[in-house]
Amino acid sequence: MSDNRIEGYARGLFEIARAEGTLDVVENELYRFARSFEGSDALRSALTDEQIPPAKRQAIVEDLLGGKASATTTQLIAMVVGSGRGRDLPAIIDNLVARASSVKHQEVAEVRTAIALTDDQQARLGAALVKATGKQVNLKVVVDPSVLGGIVATVGDTVIDGSVRTRIDQLKSRL
Repeated sequence: MSDNRIEGYARGLFEIARAEGTLDVVENELYRFARSFEGSDALRSALTDEQIPPAKRQAIVEDLLGGKASATTTQLIAMVVGSGRGRDLPAIIDNLVARASSVKHQEVAEVRTAIALTDDQQARLGAALVKATGKQVNLKVVVDPSVLGGIVATVGDTVIDGSVRTRIDQLKSRL
């Protein structure tokens, strides 16, 4: 899909969430969904298969997210999937997250960890990233078991890799 369409969908989803006063919640839920979508071949296949009727794809979204995400998030994802734009969902959501961060004068900080972080750990990590980058950040934590331990943080073009996997790879290359 063209960048204009992706941006148009993102702007529309953004405006709906902002009008309902649920932008922060919807933004976080959409972000988590996009990362799950990217990481699951079965989910991606089910939501992008044009042989499956749009109503059925929307029902899959509603079954999957019902009770686990806000009604707004579920409806927005179902709308995008139902309109045949499921393949572009991660790009649309990433555009929305960037737009929401920009409105808050923040930079998106994606942090990959092997395990979920507590609220306190996220707050301390956010403060450390602000100090390290000099930018206000909109922290997005993604649980990624391939990290093994530590974190990999990306803020704009800056990557801070403190993962165990990277340290192991560095040791291998030295040997």
